[in-house]
Amino acid sequence: MPIATEIDRRTVLVADDEPYIGRIIQMKLEDGPYRVELVHDGRAALERLRTDESFDLVLLDIMMPHASGLDVLAELRTLPHRSGTPVIMLTAKGQEADREMAAEYGATDFLTKPFSPKKLLARIDELFSR
Repeated sequence: MPIATEIDRRTVLVADDEPYIGRIIQMKLEDGPYRVELVHDGRAALERLRTDESFDLVLLDIMMPHASGLDVLAELRTLPHRSGTPVIMLTAKGQEADREMAAEYGATDFLTKPFSPKKLLARIDELFSR
């Protein structure tokens, strides 16, 4: 039966340039019903999102090297196979302009760092229960 469980798990792409934060998110989500792919910059996130790989959710840090999370989000929304993918933006900057731009580009939610990994998991679980 473990194979069925693995198949049923939702896949989350996490893009965060802070390895420690990315790893904490990965461990918390993998303790739950999620598989996680972790990348550390915007370019790597775009490379993964341009593929046909199935991602049920994308978590994007706003401030990353090579392409910001907002740049990634803007391109993600132009990709036909990703246009409806939920995206949660993560940032150490809680500025209103970032929130407005993320909302304008189609972000599903926005969390300011530091955040509780437990709260993040609860938000993700809530998102998938709608």
